[in-house]
Amino acid sequence: MGSEYWRNAFRPLLPGILHLQYNSQQLIDEIDGNTACVILETVQAEAGILAPSAEWLRAVRKKCTETGTLLILDEIQTGFGRTGKLWGFEHFNVIPDILLLGKALGGGMPLGAFIADKNLMLQLADNPVLGHITTFGGHPVCCTAGFAAMKALVDEKMYEQVQQKEQLFISLLQHEAIKTVRSFGLLMAVEFDSFETNKKVIDAVIEKGAITDWFLFASHCLRICPPLTISEAEIKKACKIVLNVLEGR
Repeated sequence: MGSEYWRNAFRPLLPGILHLQYNSQQLIDEIDGNTACVILETVQAEAGILAPSAEWLRAVRKKCTETGTLLILDEIQTGFGRTGKLWGFEHFNVIPDILLLGKALGGGMPLGAFIADKNLMLQLADNPVLGHITTFGGHPVCCTAGFAAMKALVDEKMYEQVQQKEQLFISLLQHEAIKTVRSFGLLMAVEFDSFETNKKVIDAVIEKGAITDWFLFASHCLRICPPLTISEAEIKKACKIVLNVLEGR
């Protein structure tokens, strides 16, 4: 991570790593033939739901292709229908070289994965031999749960109503204390003027029966990240709780 607060305890760090501004021309300019990979969240989550411009992400993809650089997209939060499509990168008409997955992948069980084509995966086969195996990799119970969750997601097309539900949240969360609501599907950040205001709202909302928290890198924003199966009635109830708290604070 780029923040010294989070990475200081892990020093010394790997050399030759740059932390560059998301959605910036500088990032594109820094990619050259010596760049091994570019690692991005398709939409930045813990920063408070920051989406890139489609043109920028496509330009990153183009520069990576030209320089032989791997484009690695982190869809641990934006994958599995969260954005209204199965994968967040589908909104931008780009395809990564490596896709990182987790969280919803396990259907409630601990499971993470990275996906790449066969040629890239074969780079892990030797040198050193057995150098990339793992004791619990492919855990049968976790994989079975993940398969069942994925099958239900696809068969029931749970992501098809995500954008409709997103718009309902946005239409209801209207209050003078709310500076803005940033969203990308059912991944949403409700922005307040400070962490102190946000923390008071969060504490009161939890007390009244809705579960939420703040973002690691946007502590003044309240997180909304409900199950894709949330009903219209449940959305209205949750928003009413938030608005009642704002009226009574």
